[in-house]
Amino acid sequence: MVFTLILATKDDVASSNIAARLLEEYPFVESSLKFRSKPVYSLTSVDGEVLMAFMAGEMVYLEGLEGLADARLVVFVSRHESRSGSPILSVHVPGNLSTAEFGGVSERVSIAPANAMQAALRMMAEQRKLLGLKGFEVYYEGTHHGPSLDVPSMFVEIGSSIKEWSDPLAGKAIAHAAMAAAMNKQMVDAAVGIGGSHCNRRLTNLGLEFNLAFGHIIPSYAFKWLNPDTIKQCVERTLEKNPTVVLDWKGIDGKDRDGLQAVLDKVPYKIKHAAEYRDQ
Repeated sequence: MVFTLILATKDDVASSNIAARLLEEYPFVESSLKFRSKPVYSLTSVDGEVLMAFMAGEMVYLEGLEGLADARLVVFVSRHESRSGSPILSVHVPGNLSTAEFGGVSERVSIAPANAMQAALRMMAEQRKLLGLKGFEVYYEGTHHGPSLDVPSMFVEIGSSIKEWSDPLAGKAIAHAAMAAAMNKQMVDAAVGIGGSHCNRRLTNLGLEFNLAFGHIIPSYAFKWLNPDTIKQCVERTLEKNPTVVLDWKGIDGKDRDGLQAVLDKVPYKIKHAAEYRDQ
């Protein structure tokens, strides 16, 4: 059976909110399957089967999918936390570019489904406008936290405080984004992003405006851990073949550029600057 898995947890306010909206907006029915003794819900359409399962605890510490390990894609619905508390809708790949502090395996990233992520990103932008979510920003985030899975996987999230996590309209926006990822059939060129802040405005805009789908993004703060193997792993653990490495050069501090270039000189990949897409 080929299926996409949407995974939620009742121990996360945002995740519970999004899951409730999914059950309201889409004709999921309880199936005969169980995941960790909890019901699994199923939706079958011409675009394939989507299962939605629930777990206890934090999803970043998930270690295995057990009987659902044959999923072609896992979409985690979750909260986003930040010191700024800014309202955001975001998407990112799980995995650790360095030490595993919040689940997963150190220096191990999951497989990035770049086109499914772009579908989610664009649906977030569409729903933000449609639902009148004033004050919310839409972002690609850098690759971070667990789990580190060998299944294509992604997080779609509401940030960044209890007010936003429990907002039913924000939950609805992310529910539609999760389903857009699950049902995505579009295939455009994939990319690995390097540079900029954790929530990257420049790469987000490229994903929204161009036929360029980002998977892994290595933010500037991760340069202290960066080496050729990091970039190689992010490229090789992108679902789509031969992703382009795209630099957010304007988002990279001048003091970091020489060191980054020394690393890039040791990898055999096609490299472009984000600005080149604007100049085409």
